[in-house]
Amino acid sequence: MAIEIEKKFLLKYLPSSLLTHGILICQGYMVNKKDKVVRIRLSGDKGFLTVKGITCNASRKEYEYPVPQQDAMEMLSLFCKKPLIEKTRYQIALKGLEWVVDLFSGSNKGLVVAEIELDSIDQPFEKPDWIGKEVTHDIRYFNSNLIKAPYSTW
Repeated sequence: MAIEIEKKFLLKYLPSSLLTHGILICQGYMVNKKDKVVRIRLSGDKGFLTVKGITCNASRKEYEYPVPQQDAMEMLSLFCKKPLIEKTRYQIALKGLEWVVDLFSGSNKGLVVAEIELDSIDQPFEKPDWIGKEVTHDIRYFNSNLIKAPYSTW
């Protein structure tokens, strides 16, 4: 069983010098309930099927499996509620940890968030100066909720 422990933050400013080699991501939800989601994602030219449980204190069960690119494209088209989540993801390695910065487009254009995955909920980490307010527990920022209430409607 896999456990994802993730904290999410808004940015004070965009660390443009660190943003290189972004990956285009398109994802949709085949099941999108409070206690579970089933997501299909195209990340560059790779497809992934992900099942996630309910979030509790910034952690949740997560299972992810590769799927063929063509299958992922078809599932996004046939089985996912619109709008899809569209974003460019940048990975930033800092002090032994990896941050991801997502620049959203489409109906969530203008939203920029940073996430860090941790080994434990109380793991200490240093926030870079570009990290702002924590929004880990604000459900509006869950990708699964950005389908229902896109950032452009706030």
